Amino acid sequence: MEMEHINDNTIRVLIKSEDLAARGITFLDLLGNHNEIENFFYSILEEVDIEEEFKGSEAVTFQVLPKGDGLELFISKNITPEDMEEFEEFSEGFSEEPTAALRKTIADQLQEKSKETEAPLPRRFIFEMVDFEQLVLLANEIQLDFVISNLYSMGGFYFLEVEFVDELISDGQVEDYLAYLLEFARRSTATSEVLAEHGKLLMEHDALELTRHYFG
Repeated sequence: MEMEHINDNTIRVLIKSEDLAARGITFLDLLGNHNEIENFFYSILEEVDIEEEFKGSEAVTFQVLPKGDGLELFISKNITPEDMEEFEEFSEGFSEEPTAALRKTIADQLQEKSKETEAPLPRRFIFEMVDFEQLVLLANEIQLDFVISNLYSMGGFYFLEVEFVDELISDGQVEDYLAYLLEFARRSTATSEVLAEHGKLLMEHDALELTRHYFG
């Protein structure tokens, strides 16, 4: 937790999530509980007001500004217009309601965490078919001009490797095409490496187009 005096009447405190963790609480614990928020802010004041300059002051105010993974807390006493001018540069974006700032901080943290943990949708899929006729039906029913498709045989089954290579295709479109493909073949647990090592490559790069051309 970092602290600095802006002037004689105002302290700025940077509170990070680890500062809360050290106290056994989270921003979520404070959300919506005004008494808890007020008690927390006063506990921070007790920690940073080493010289007890704010102790006993009847007019202590708290202003909150979301910042990165934490909050900037401005603690002021006996504010005058002159004092306000001294830290006017910090006032833009202040939340009049501390709960609103806490909501924004939590939302930002959840969004950032989601970005870190969300795995991208794969663009390469392998489908398994019991016979060649199943592939012919699939190739004639589904038109995919933006994929690389390879056909393998292994263990008495046929395996179609489909890779979406057009970067303009969204994940949602890939999911739609995947659902359509699954109407004609099932997803395989075989990997590209296994097929390359143990399977027999029958058609390369344009397996769907070649099948449609010769067997359509």
